[in-house]
Amino acid sequence: MIIVPTINLTMAGTVAVLYAVGFYLLLSRSLMRVLIGVVVLGHASNLLLQLAGGPPARPPIIGADPAAMADPLPQALALTAIVITFALTTFLLALGYRSFVLVGHDEVQDDVEDRRIGRQKADPVGLESTDDASDGDDGDDEDGDGDGAPRDRTSGTDDDVEAAATGEREQP
Repeated sequence: MIIVPTINLTMAGTVAVLYAVGFYLLLSRSLMRVLIGVVVLGHASNLLLQLAGGPPARPPIIGADPAAMADPLPQALALTAIVITFALTTFLLALGYRSFVLVGHDEVQDDVEDRRIGRQKADPVGLESTDDASDGDDGDDEDGDGDGAPRDRTSGTDDDVEAAATGEREQP
C-alpha cells in the first residue's frame, strides 16, 4: 500500500496568509507588533513543517513497510521551531518592556545617522540643480569662492549633520 502525499489547498492558503501577516507585522515600528509578527511567523513555520510531513495518522517508524511510515524529520524541525520562537518571544518581550520603561512607548525612532545617509542618497554628489544651470554659469563653482571647485559636501561636524537631520539649523 503506497500512500501518495497530497497538499491540502486550504492549509497552503492558511500558511501563506500567516506568513504575509507575520511579515507585515515585522515591518512595523511598534515592538509589540514585531513580537506578534514573530509569534505568527513561528506558527506559520510549524504549520508548514507539519504540512510538509504528509497526511496525518500514519504510524511512526514501526513496521516493515517504509512507504507507510511517518517522516519524523518535520516533527523534529517543528519542535526546534517552537523553541526558537519561544526564545525570540521572551527576548522581544524583555526588549519591549525595557523600551517602555526607559522611553515611555515601544515605538522605534529614526536614527539620525540613517536620516543623514538617506539625504545623501537623495542628493548625490555631482548632480547640478536646474537653478545653477539657468544663470548662464557652468555650475563648477558651487560654493562661490572663485576657485572653480565644487562645494565639498562631506565637510561638516557631527553636530552639523545631527542638526541638519533633525531640522534644527542655525539661522545666519
